[in-house]
Amino acid sequence: YISIQDVCENSPHGNIARRVFVGTWNVGGKNPNDGLNLQDFLQVDESSDIYVLGFQEIVPLTAGNVLVLEDNEPAARWLALIHQALNHPQEQPDSDEPPEPGPADAGRQQNRRRDAVATRSSSGNLFFQTPSLKLVSSSYRVDSALVKTCNCSAEASLQRRRATEVRESVYRAAETPPASTAAEATSTSTSAGGWDDEGAAGSPGQCEPTAADGGGMSYCLIASKQMVGLFLSVWVKKELVEHVGHLRVDCVGRGIMRWLGNKGCIAMSMTLHHTSLCFVCSHLASGEKEGDEVRRNADVAEILKSAHFPRACKSSAAHQRVLPERILEHDKMIWLGDLNYRVSLSYEETRTLLEENDWDALLEKDQLMIEREAGRVFGGWKEGKISFAPTYKYTQNSDAYAGETVKSKKKRRTPAWCDRILWHGEGIEQLQYLRGESRFSDHRPVWGVFAVEVEAGGGRMRNCYSMSARIGHDKPGSPQRHGGSVEPSS
Repeated sequence: YISIQDVCENSPHGNIARRVFVGTWNVGGKNPNDGLNLQDFLQVDESSDIYVLGFQEIVPLTAGNVLVLEDNEPAARWLALIHQALNHPQEQPDSDEPPEPGPADAGRQQNRRRDAVATRSSSGNLFFQTPSLKLVSSSYRVDSALVKTCNCSAEASLQRRRATEVRESVYRAAETPPASTAAEATSTSTSAGGWDDEGAAGSPGQCEPTAADGGGMSYCLIASKQMVGLFLSVWVKKELVEHVGHLRVDCVGRGIMRWLGNKGCIAMSMTLHHTSLCFVCSHLASGEKEGDEVRRNADVAEILKSAHFPRACKSSAAHQRVLPERILEHDKMIWLGDLNYRVSLSYEETRTLLEENDWDALLEKDQLMIEREAGRVFGGWKEGKISFAPTYKYTQNSDAYAGETVKSKKKRRTPAWCDRILWHGEGIEQLQYLRGESRFSDHRPVWGVFAVEVEAGGGRMRNCYSMSARIGHDKPGSPQRHGGSVEPSS
C-alpha cells in the first residue's frame, strides 16, 4: 500500500500533493433524470481538490447530432447534477429511477432553480425545463478570462493583483442575475480562443457565497467542453482557483471519415501553481472484430499528434518556462474515456472465465494490455491494477451482461473493460481505481483517485489531506463479480 503520508514525505521541498478525482462514463445517449445519484460516483465524502469528469455518448450518435446540430441540452443537465452533488450533497435515493412524488424542502428547491430551471408537474415529480448550456455553465464558472491568463509571473505585485482579481470573481458578493439577464449577456458575448462556447470569456462567474446556502459553492467549474457525444468538465475547490492559469482546450475528431466528432477526444491544458496538467477524454473506434484494436491504436497516435494548444503566455522573461503545446509536453497527463479495447476471446470463453472469477486469465487477453506491452500504443503511460468486473456491455437497468438476455448473436457483445484511466508523468500516485454500479447505462462508470504533486515554489509540504488514505483501503479483498478494490500499479 502507498499512503498519502508516503506521497507527502517523499515529495521534493516546496511541492504540494493535490487529490485529483478522475471519472469516466459512457452514458449510452440517455438523458439523466433528476433522481440519478452522482454522489456515490463522485465520492463526495472524500473531498478531492480537483474533479475531472468525462462522459461519452451524452447524446445518441445519430447523423443529425454528428452532421447537423449539436444537442447541448444533456450537457447542461449533467453540469447541473454534478454541481448539485459537489456543492449541495444530500440524501438521495439509491436508484437510477425518478424519485417518488413528494414535497422538497426550500433549500433543495432553491438549489434546483439555480442548477437548471425546473418545474413540478401536477403529480409532484421534478422535471427539467429545457436548459441552456451557456446559462447553466456560466452560473458555476469562474471568470474564464482570468483562468486563461498567465499565473507564472515572478513579480510579487503582479501575482498579488491577479490573485485578488480571481478571488473577487470567486467570492464576489453580488447576487446571481436573473435568468433572462444572464441569458442575454451570455448569448451576446463572444468566446475567447475560439473554444469556450459554453461560457463566454470574461463572463461573470457565479462561484460565490450566498446567504441562502450558507457559504455558496465549494467547487467552481473551471472549464467544460462538448464535442458531439463527448463532454469534459473540470471542477476545482474555490480556494485553489487563483492558482489555476493558462487554461486551453482542443478537440480532435476521429469519427466518420476519420475526422468528425462522433469519436475522438477533448483535451484540456492548464497550470496549477507551476505545474502543467493535461486531461484527455476520448471515445475511440468501436468494434470487436479482429484488427479493430489497430484502429484504436491509430486514434491514440493521431490524437497525440494533432492535439495542439495555442500559446497562452507572451512573456519572454528569462524565468519563463515554455508552456506545453502538445499533450506529451505537459508535466503530468491523465487520459480517461471509453477506449473501446476488447477481450481477444470468444463470447463463450469470456463467459466461462467470468463465471469462474478468473480475472488473471481474462486480463491476459485484454487488448489494451497486449497492445501496451507490445509497445504499439500508450508508450510510457501507466494504468492501475484492474480488480473489477468488465464494464461493458450490460442489459438495460440490469446487472446482467447483454449476451445473457438476448438470443441474437448480432446483439450480444463480449464483456470487456472498455472504460479506462491511464496517466503519464512523474509525481502521480494512484490511490483508487474502481467502478460504480449504476444501472443507468450499458456501461458502468469508472473512477480513479490520484495524489498529484505540483510545484508551488517555496514552503514546506502542506495540504496532505488524509494521512490514513491508502490505495484500495476501503474495499479490500479479492475481485468480485461486479466490483472490487485496487492495488498500487507498478
